[in-house]
Amino acid sequence: MKILDVYIEYGKTSLDRPFSYLYDGPKNVEPLFRVLVNFGKQTVMGFVSRVQETSQSKEEIEEANGFSLSFVEEIIDEEPLLNEELSRLAGEVAEYYLAPKTAVLQTMLPSSLRPARSALKGPKIAYETWVRLLDPNEEGLTSDKQVEMLRLLAENKEVLKKDLGSPSSLEKLIELKKAALFKKEKDRFQIPEFEKEQAHPLTIEQSRAYQKILSTEKEVVLLQGVTGSGKTEVYLHLSEHYLSEGKNVLMLVPEISLTPIMVEYFSRRFQNNVAILHSGLTPAEKYDEYRKIASGRARIVIGARSAIFAPLSNIGLIILDEEHVESYKQDQSPTYHAREVAIMRAKHFGAKVLLGSATPSLESKARAMKGVYEYVEMGHRVNEKALPSTEIVDLSKPYNRIPGYDVFSKKLIAKIKEKLDRHQQIILLMNRRGYSPYIGCHDCGYVYKCPNCGSFLTYHKNDNMLKCHHCDYVAKYPDKCPECGSTKIKRTGYGTERIVKKIEELAPNARIARLDSDVAKVRNRLNKTLEEFRHEQYDVLIGTQMIAKGHDFPKVTLVGVVQADLGLYSPSYRASENTFELLTQAVGRAGRSKESGEAIIQTFNPFDYAITTGAKQDYEAFYKKEMENRKIGKLPPYYYLVVIKVRSKNQEKAAEAAYDIKADLEKQQFDKVYAIGPATPYIAFQGGYFTKTILVKYRVRDELFPYLKALGKRLSGRAGVELSFDVDPIDY
Repeated sequence: MKILDVYIEYGKTSLDRPFSYLYDGPKNVEPLFRVLVNFGKQTVMGFVSRVQETSQSKEEIEEANGFSLSFVEEIIDEEPLLNEELSRLAGEVAEYYLAPKTAVLQTMLPSSLRPARSALKGPKIAYETWVRLLDPNEEGLTSDKQVEMLRLLAENKEVLKKDLGSPSSLEKLIELKKAALFKKEKDRFQIPEFEKEQAHPLTIEQSRAYQKILSTEKEVVLLQGVTGSGKTEVYLHLSEHYLSEGKNVLMLVPEISLTPIMVEYFSRRFQNNVAILHSGLTPAEKYDEYRKIASGRARIVIGARSAIFAPLSNIGLIILDEEHVESYKQDQSPTYHAREVAIMRAKHFGAKVLLGSATPSLESKARAMKGVYEYVEMGHRVNEKALPSTEIVDLSKPYNRIPGYDVFSKKLIAKIKEKLDRHQQIILLMNRRGYSPYIGCHDCGYVYKCPNCGSFLTYHKNDNMLKCHHCDYVAKYPDKCPECGSTKIKRTGYGTERIVKKIEELAPNARIARLDSDVAKVRNRLNKTLEEFRHEQYDVLIGTQMIAKGHDFPKVTLVGVVQADLGLYSPSYRASENTFELLTQAVGRAGRSKESGEAIIQTFNPFDYAITTGAKQDYEAFYKKEMENRKIGKLPPYYYLVVIKVRSKNQEKAAEAAYDIKADLEKQQFDKVYAIGPATPYIAFQGGYFTKTILVKYRVRDELFPYLKALGKRLSGRAGVELSFDVDPIDY
């Protein structure tokens, strides 16, 4: 008889503890095996955390424990879900981010391997039938077709069955024991084959950076290089070094849109040693890539945030390109940041973590300046081209705008026409998708909001729908106002769709492409659009932030930032930092080849320091000013943050519990811990739950976090209230 401690599949704080079950069957069972168990009169999936052998009977165990125990219904796995390193990592992530262990495993594993009942319906291994040569002797063959087939097998040793043709001839070869059938696992995702490329020689500055990264004893290195300085080539040379030492490489990019070009760079250099992991793969493709990595058939893994959990062994180098981008932080439990998880993994292997950016996050820059990280700088573009010349245009001045096209300045339109006449390419950044972000009634002032979360609905002209960009609620475009019945529905503001329409009117002969998350949701369309623009099938690329980061378009000579101050209106404490980073990255897309680059930055706040320093690509000036503000506000990197989220289906219960938690926290009198709130977040109601938040600022986690962990276990799930934590939030 075995007593199993089992965590069930629901990743809630209130259920983050093991439940005991019995097993008395013939199968082997170990920690991190999945099992089916009865829980609350339902069959659910769970994972085993501990196995105890006992000679006692069921009755004796129940009498000793004082409660009845159920038997496990089924053992699912034949081996643990995770290896030792990833198992330990799961525990570290759960501990650091105050997250349920089950939620961490759900995040780490592909759908078919998660401890969830839905995994039973997930994709499984796909096989193809192959034919293997056993005997090349042609004696006994009765047809020329059989001879041809045998000779083909003799030449190739193994051939896919469907490629051989003639089933009758194959049957004869099998009958004569000259060939045999066998199954081989099929890869449902194929990386395109690229021509082998030799390493490019490094510039003096790149070589210095490369040598310093290799020679430092610090485990984390910040590589700050201006846009176009050749950071990718440094990544490739470093990867070659670690591969030559028998170690493996994990390469992360912040956006799925950046994966294809990075895969091409690494595949050209390292051929078939590359695997991919990101949410853009189908569940079957992701399952195959995961198994490919776990089996050791890939030595380089490229992917977005979740690829940090790739089952790669013997890691020597982990790279986070564009390390400043917020998408490296997950906003649902576990609220992990790929950078911090990378550092956790690196400690296990003695690996190096390389953070690359033209605009490092303030946290990373501050750690580098304090000597916690090694700091390496590359201040020049590879081709010695100057950074683009930039001009800020004040949209608040009517004389700068074109009548009827209030979102465009005369300067930007003149430059667009000039570049089109010269057959040069243009990028226009508008960091808001859809057609119009605000829809309302002209007569009574009614504004259309999401019934699920209260956010403003955005009009999408492409399919004539109103959409919520926070919870994916959709509704048909209204014929009349639900309040007064008026048919005068007005659309206010601009998104990428409307920018496309206006440019089509102003430059009717221009070939225009749009790229935002609406376009990217159609499979392969993102890669196709980027490639077509790179190969000059479009003149103008209009899109959101996904077009501003990491791309190399040699023919782009003009970048226009349509509304540079959009991000400044965000309630996030990182609003200025995000605006500066986006401007710097966007401006850096221009003038990366022979032609000089230009950038026009349109704004209603021309004197805001995030915009003025972003236009100049003056990181140091921005860093100095922003650090002053962060210090005054007791914000990162001077203080750490954690947000306590209190949720309930009853609004009064959520508020009452939040005030009680705030009072209890203040009663503890922790040193240099400040609690702010309770507050109502921007998305206050979603999925049937009301939310209140408490922001906690702290310097040392030693006393605070054991208290928070105990708080979660004590209160979550009680009186209809759920608690969760966002550790190191990027927003609150």
